[in-house]
Amino acid sequence: MSVHSCVFCKIIQGELPSSIVHENEHVIAFLDINPINPGHVLIVPKQHYGSLKEVPTETAMQLFKVVLDVEKAVWVADGVRCEGTNLLQNNGKSAWQDVFHVHFHVIPRYKGDNFKIKIEAGKPSREELDTMASHIRDSI
Repeated sequence: MSVHSCVFCKIIQGELPSSIVHENEHVIAFLDINPINPGHVLIVPKQHYGSLKEVPTETAMQLFKVVLDVEKAVWVADGVRCEGTNLLQNNGKSAWQDVFHVHFHVIPRYKGDNFKIKIEAGKPSREELDTMASHIRDSI
């Protein structure tokens, strides 16, 4: 996706409206226009990166600091019903990423809110887990 056609870049440039909850030199946080629950916030680096693996460590640290600040805020913000939160960050089409500009979701949750993620977890053996851990460890 071109930076010129990226909806988040257009929000950052002021070409599209947004309801901003936080902004600094590197990061912007605004309400999702299709929220799972009221108070659903998107946190986005101002520099365009298509996926998390492209984000420099320093930028990622600044980004995650804002994620933490927003997560803490939704618990206490007037008008936000929050009994829990989900932090979501999706990379790639098969991981449900639909805007290819790195972003985190902070989603306030409450009992009976109807948001569900169905997970069918695998059951690998300890040997399979140890082998996979070794492969990942070798790649760090």
